[in-house]
Amino acid sequence: MTVKYTEEHEWLRVEGDLVVVGITEHASEQLGDVVFVELPEIETQVAKGDEICVIESVKAASDILSPLDGEIVEVNESLTDNPALVNEDAVGAWFFKIRPTEMSQIDDYMSEDEYKDFIG
Repeated sequence: MTVKYTEEHEWLRVEGDLVVVGITEHASEQLGDVVFVELPEIETQVAKGDEICVIESVKAASDILSPLDGEIVEVNESLTDNPALVNEDAVGAWFFKIRPTEMSQIDDYMSEDEYKDFIG
């Protein structure tokens, strides 16, 4: 299973022709208690770098950027009802699944070891 990491502290997990996107444990710790998550609409066409999710915590509001060009095919509705899931299990609390138009874009991102070095 391929997992990549972005400099914006997102994790990307390849599942067949889809990529599952969430935020890292490091990002969840930096945010503090998450109190609200706004998810993208299913079937939305997105471009790499588009702001597509909003996370609000007791400390700040942050945007999740699309790591790839593609189409949003599924969102994790449980985060709308229970945003604290992000703090409880950052790796398990995925935000959305995207069908990339160009899967090779994932090669632009860091491996787990590179990400650990990045957050130092």
